[in-house]
Amino acid sequence: MSQAEPMAVTRPQDRPRNPLWTFGILRSELVTTLRRRRTFALLAVLAAVPVLIGVAVRVETGGGPSGGQDGAGGPAFLAQVTNNGLFLVFASLAATLPVFLPMAVAVVAGDSVAGEAGGGTLRYLLVAPAGRTRLLLAKYASVLAFCLVATVVVAASALAVGALLFPVGDVTTISGTRIDFGEGLVRAGLIALAVAASLIGFAALGLFVSTLTNSGIAAMAATVGVLISVQILDTIPQLHAVHPYLFPHYWLSFADFLREPVHWDGLVKNFTLQGLYVAVFGSATWARFTAKDITT
Repeated sequence: MSQAEPMAVTRPQDRPRNPLWTFGILRSELVTTLRRRRTFALLAVLAAVPVLIGVAVRVETGGGPSGGQDGAGGPAFLAQVTNNGLFLVFASLAATLPVFLPMAVAVVAGDSVAGEAGGGTLRYLLVAPAGRTRLLLAKYASVLAFCLVATVVVAASALAVGALLFPVGDVTTISGTRIDFGEGLVRAGLIALAVAASLIGFAALGLFVSTLTNSGIAAMAATVGVLISVQILDTIPQLHAVHPYLFPHYWLSFADFLREPVHWDGLVKNFTLQGLYVAVFGSATWARFTAKDITT
């Protein structure tokens, strides 16, 4: 009687990887990220910023045309808000991009891996035959989706408040030319996309920090700390040589979409720099995460 052969044990990493599983885990990550109460709270805060700016300008100026003077003392776009409510979109994005938007991204990106590890759910995700690389890509995609949603929320809130509190119409560009309201809306959409794209490098950095610890709070705090530190470095004149390599340096280049014709130099530099950060920190994140010992 022949001896029975030992049963082969299939490890998760040896199982065939179904593309449908990849789509499933991506959808799961997106739903999990966007349906958290914390996410709704962050989006509510971001949506409130244009409301506060719009009400402040309305109270300060009485809703009358400013004649091109910045009576509210805010960003450059704020001078035109009373003349055209569409400018509240540009002013709100300019006000939220340096701090509020990246801090919200820092919370989501910093908690994406560290929060799962600290909560003990990361190892269960790795049992499924998706592989660490695909899981990591799904998490990064969910962070990018949040970047886009957060930017759209700011822009949509600003557009609604601007149309409610101020007149809307033809847009006077930075170059002094006029474009109709429809084209102004298109430019506003392009600016929102540019702002969201400006955050992809920082999102990759935040995801990398998230793989370095099992504490979601520590990862979020460290990511915010990096943001503040780099913002300070970008304001020190003596460090002008390194400024072009800091991820927030070209963030406000989105204003070039309001020139006629559009100036692409600053925008291209910004997108190139963000792509460089994605490549560097994406590679570092992959190297760290695929070699990380997940025990909790």
